Amino acid sequence: MSELLVDFITSLDGYASGEGWPGFWGLEGPEYLAWLGEQPEVTYLMGAKTYRLMSGFAAGEVPSGQDEFRPEEEESVDQLTRASKVVFSSSLEAPLTWANATLVRDDAVGAVRAMKENGSGLLSTIGSLSLCRSLLRAGLVDRFRVVMFPVITGATGAERIYDGYPDVALDMIEHRTFDGRTQLVEYKPRVLEHPPLGAPA
Repeated sequence: MSELLVDFITSLDGYASGEGWPGFWGLEGPEYLAWLGEQPEVTYLMGAKTYRLMSGFAAGEVPSGQDEFRPEEEESVDQLTRASKVVFSSSLEAPLTWANATLVRDDAVGAVRAMKENGSGLLSTIGSLSLCRSLLRAGLVDRFRVVMFPVITGATGAERIYDGYPDVALDMIEHRTFDGRTQLVEYKPRVLEHPPLGAPA
């Protein structure tokens, strides 16, 4: 049976990106980059918006506000290109042009449930906030991992990650600090029907 990881990279205030900021907020250090390079083989799950963004980067489109990719960003995109990817979308057309990407038009929750039951190895989301939210609500997420970079992007932050999420209890199973500044926390999530001390809804 496969394991499903929801994996976010965020600012301290829970944004997925920030206008005018480079990838990793420009704060990736050697320990963090080495850890990224040590990650096991994974099949990435994403929606159409993330696919369009990341496949554009793979095709050479540079993020707004940058003249070119930094080497760390290029390596990150190259790793994604080499990896297996499953894209859930009713708007994209097959065949997908990004290497190693498969389009699935079926309901994402049902498809991921089948992938977990019938597969092996690690499944991991990348970006795709609404997909992550749906998989979490359905109780399919085994591990919830966040790497928080030491910035607050209150003025420029884009894509607030946790808006619309249910209440979730998190049991910590891993934590680590990279380069003396970037914090990884990993949890086993449990979706709550109501706050622990509240009345049932």
